[in-house]
Amino acid sequence: MTTLILVRHGETDWNRDRRIQGATDVPLNDTGRGQARDAAATLRAMLDARHPAVVVASDLSRARETGEIIARELDLAPPHLYPELRERGYGVAEGMRVEEYFERWGDWHGTDVPEAETREDLRARALSGLTRVARDVRRATAPGAASVIVVTHGALIREVIRHASGDTLPLEGERLANASAHTVLFERDRLRLLSYTPQAA
Repeated sequence: MTTLILVRHGETDWNRDRRIQGATDVPLNDTGRGQARDAAATLRAMLDARHPAVVVASDLSRARETGEIIARELDLAPPHLYPELRERGYGVAEGMRVEEYFERWGDWHGTDVPEAETREDLRARALSGLTRVARDVRRATAPGAASVIVVTHGALIREVIRHASGDTLPLEGERLANASAHTVLFERDRLRLLSYTPQAA
């Protein structure tokens, strides 16, 4: 079995300004770098010292740098990068303020945003990516268990939580804060939600 700790990347200027990032490669800001260091301190207390720990990340710079900071703070190897862990592509909505997005398309569940990735496709990509991560880590750390810090993005983490909770969580109005951590157990190619840390909208 493999414990996956899903960590949302630290803050970017677009997060601060409530702009939709999606696949646009927006870097961390200084607040986000501080959040990554704080996340490392939280993760240190969460990790089981009996098992090896590995850091992986989306290849978008905001997740990659968050992963690099966490790995450095925890004296772990730099993150291995997985393009499958990128944020949902929001098509023509990328760069748009959240309020404008809601005015035009109603909510995050809308599937009629031109050129946007559907939530169904996002979930399939996320699960495929996490399966690949778990198998790679198992090969590297077998026969023992391992903990994997997976630095990725808010919409992707939400879909993984939905899948692992039978589509009951997160609750309406809950958001996943920058640098927040959420834990799932990957066992026999199935995901089970162990914990998540929502924030009121």
